[in-house]
Amino acid sequence: MTVAIRVPPLPESIADARVLNWHKRPGEPVSTGETLVELETDKVILEVPAPQDGVLDEILAETGAVVGSDALLAALRPSIGQEVPPVSRPPASAAPPPPRQGPHITPSARPLIDALGLDPGAIPSSGRDGRIHKADVMAYLDAREQASPPHHPDLGPPPAPAGAPPSTGGPERLEQRVPMTRLRARIAERLVEAQRQAALLTTFNEVNMRAIQSLRARYRDDFEQRHGVRLGLMSFFVKTAVEALKRFPVLNAAIDGDDIVYHGYYDIGIAVSTPRGLVVPILRDCDRLSLAEIEQRIAKFAQKAKDGTLSLDELAGGTFSITNGGVFGSLLSTPIVNPPQSAILGMHRIQERPIAEKGQVVIAPMMYLALTYDHRLIDGREAVQCLVTIKDYLEDPSRLLLGV
Repeated sequence: MTVAIRVPPLPESIADARVLNWHKRPGEPVSTGETLVELETDKVILEVPAPQDGVLDEILAETGAVVGSDALLAALRPSIGQEVPPVSRPPASAAPPPPRQGPHITPSARPLIDALGLDPGAIPSSGRDGRIHKADVMAYLDAREQASPPHHPDLGPPPAPAGAPPSTGGPERLEQRVPMTRLRARIAERLVEAQRQAALLTTFNEVNMRAIQSLRARYRDDFEQRHGVRLGLMSFFVKTAVEALKRFPVLNAAIDGDDIVYHGYYDIGIAVSTPRGLVVPILRDCDRLSLAEIEQRIAKFAQKAKDGTLSLDELAGGTFSITNGGVFGSLLSTPIVNPPQSAILGMHRIQERPIAEKGQVVIAPMMYLALTYDHRLIDGREAVQCLVTIKDYLEDPSRLLLGV
């Protein structure tokens, strides 16, 4: 009797997954919790573990196959008595094998490194644990590809057509065609869908970040010592956004057919860039979180995004989003709403600029804010007032404590 290995339940927003890599082959013993296969969705890479000890009996979905939720992947023959073949061990008199040299490689990254014949020592690790993750391998390959153009055999110049002008002997005009990842394809699909189905409009404002910067400088060390995480900007933006959404709940709502769904909770999506593309993990119930809890969860999300270990639950849902193009140097942009949400806040680079203050020209750390919203649901008045509320809270953060 065998045990069915199936695709885990997928959220409604994810139609299917692709079998990325099998870690075991038929006839090999497996242990409970050991990763059998990796599935690539348009958001994350899922690891399907073995439910119990046994032997992988049969693979029913080979690498590259597209599978849906609950689809059959493989059959596992459970261990009964001595049914699982014992692992061969060297004689007791044999010398123990030398310890593995070089950096530790995660199970998801090992097959890729072996298949491509890569040197693990040349791959930098992005994690604090020093391990090489699959995302590190992909980033290394991207960097190597950009550093050197793809090799093409020298086939010589093509024959010139009759009457064509002579060649000037310029450099070759090379092209390279690579398949789009499922994540990148899904990002493209959702961006086009958002612009096709929603009436998007963006309103702008600017905020003086002097008060926030002063708070961070004053309490940075104490905050990090007490909470074990750096006091960043995003926690202030999340808290101010929540207060603004409480005043203007339509920006926290969504269109569902002919209905408007008003959410009584505040699940904020935080856009995070990864080597594979942009992902938006969700901070749940942000109205109940402190600044420290927000920073701790964002740091955890950022690390998991780099490692490629974000779960589907951490990416599903969300009532409002915040994206920070300023970390890449963007001074001004128009973010695109993440359906089915109705609004998104864009942060940008802080730049010292001259402004008028009490009749005097002073230099202040200024940031442009952009709020993109679905005009089918949200009027300009509400969007502008919501953005002004965010600006007011950021310029006087003590109002967050007082609730005014």
